[in-house]
Amino acid sequence: MSKEIWKAGNMLYPLPAVMVSCARPGERPNILTVAWAGTICSDPVMVSISVRPERYSYNIIRETGEFVINLTTKKLARATDYCGVRSGRDVDKFQETHLTAVPAACVAPPLIEESPVNMECRVREVLELGSHHMFVSEVLAVDVDPRYLDEKGKLHLNDAELMAYSHGTYFSLGEEIGSFGFSVRKKAARKSADVRSKRVKETKKQKMHRNA
Repeated sequence: MSKEIWKAGNMLYPLPAVMVSCARPGERPNILTVAWAGTICSDPVMVSISVRPERYSYNIIRETGEFVINLTTKKLARATDYCGVRSGRDVDKFQETHLTAVPAACVAPPLIEESPVNMECRVREVLELGSHHMFVSEVLAVDVDPRYLDEKGKLHLNDAELMAYSHGTYFSLGEEIGSFGFSVRKKAARKSADVRSKRVKETKKQKMHRNA
């Protein structure tokens, strides 16, 4: 069966739906929802977000050169969507979504406290590509919710019920189907990983029953 050929389009899915906080000095902070965000370098640690110049947050980020990427979760789905369809010109998004702005360590814009991980970013370069301009940025600090750290300090980020965006729809990440390198891992190691995965799922079910 041959596939249909469509004209060129952005069909790279799923994507991380993140909330980006930004602020001018002396003004209320704003939140912009961005799906076009990505990791671009590990040393130095760099990420990018692509924003339309007509968006209210665009000039704020361009002028200040700073922003915070706040990861989103199932619980933050409504707030994430709201911040993507309402303009900071008209509303105070922190107030309307009941999100909590807390000071960042290295940049002026605040973190969103309810987010499991916040990435404090400083713009290094702006690429004016067309409909969107890409802010190529260095990550100066990462803020982590201690609820997702175990007794050894290891981050269990996937316990946060992270959210993704795919073709107009938000999704909560689902069943684990493998970890990095599982395709070449020895059978004994795979079996051990499967056992650990099963235990994690059982623990989650127990927690849900206790909280019900």
